[in-house]
Amino acid sequence: MPERAPLSLQVPEPEWRPGDTPDYSHVNFPPAGSVDRPPVDANPRDIRDLAYTIIRVLNREGQAVGPWAGTPTDDELLTGLRHMMTLRAFDARMLQAQRQGKTSFYMQHLGEEAISCAFRTALSPGDMNFPTYRQAGLLIAGGYPIKDMMCQVYSNEGDPLKGRQLPVMYSSRKDGFFSISGNLGTQYIQAVGWAMASAISNDTKIAAAWIGDGSTAENDFHAALVFASTYKAPVVLNIVNNQWAISTFQGIARGGSGTFASRGHGFGIPSLRVDGNDYLAVRGVASWAIERARRNLGPTLVEYVTYRVGGHSTSDDPSAYRLKTESDAWPLGDPILRLKAHLIVGGVWSEERHKQAEAEVRDTVIAAQREAEALGTLHSGGHPSARDMFEDVYATMPPHLIRQRHDAGI
Repeated sequence: MPERAPLSLQVPEPEWRPGDTPDYSHVNFPPAGSVDRPPVDANPRDIRDLAYTIIRVLNREGQAVGPWAGTPTDDELLTGLRHMMTLRAFDARMLQAQRQGKTSFYMQHLGEEAISCAFRTALSPGDMNFPTYRQAGLLIAGGYPIKDMMCQVYSNEGDPLKGRQLPVMYSSRKDGFFSISGNLGTQYIQAVGWAMASAISNDTKIAAAWIGDGSTAENDFHAALVFASTYKAPVVLNIVNNQWAISTFQGIARGGSGTFASRGHGFGIPSLRVDGNDYLAVRGVASWAIERARRNLGPTLVEYVTYRVGGHSTSDDPSAYRLKTESDAWPLGDPILRLKAHLIVGGVWSEERHKQAEAEVRDTVIAAQREAEALGTLHSGGHPSARDMFEDVYATMPPHLIRQRHDAGI
């Protein structure tokens, strides 16, 4: 027998480690407007290339170009800009509140605001999102009260969930925002199941599933793709690729597939990659995928290429595993600044009006924070009653819970 070398494993490594200099000059993104927009009823086999490119609309001059640009009105885009600004201001105030000990935990959306805010514009009343913890823009763009979101973060007496969820794990059925699960990956199979139930009941509502790049390694992700493809469930399967799964770079979860979007090919699911920092591109892709679901053409897998600028959470120190300057070098830019530039180029916005809007948004968020904190924070003020843990679980409370509540004296 010939002598063979010992077996070995490949351990993927990020391109840079703390102390290195980030350099994205070798990364080639297709020019804005260069990717074709296929018909909604396109055969997945004919659009396989969309899983390996990146759909972009806004060019370096701030112009909207190409077939994915759509025809949004100036007012719609100005509203979208304000939604993203509101989410960023909300983040800043809640992050500061956590540092002040007013809540135990918080997770920012910094750099990812365009994804959830733009996607929300393509949904209809009654559609259901199954989100993770970085899709609060779905609520803000849908008109959900900021004060109520803050009360949930503080777990005070105004908390709509009565202290039964971790901070940032919002829930609102009427706003199409399913309860966030801390066990990531579950929302994928839940969304597919909900979409199948909607079809079985002859309804017209579709579902949207959300997952991060790291959680695509979970079993639930793959199980959901099997059911979605087999039964052509009316669902949009979203993957937010922000490059980092807590402290592990995206190459670990991606494996050898090349892109996350390409994983849909093995299931016969049309799959697209989009610039997640381009509000108009996200809006265009969301409309395409949602329309496909409504026409009973089945699921669509969408990968949003973005970057998590902040830490994974307030419990995380990203400087321990990535460069402090990496986000500054990220080539797709800031989603708010890019939409702002587009509106200025179009003559409907200006630096002065933007500064004024920033001040107005900040004042609105601070006013909501004052109202929320008047109802209590983590260590002060009113809190939900302990008896609330027994309510809203069963239509009729079973005997064992009645006994437990009686034994607890509440």
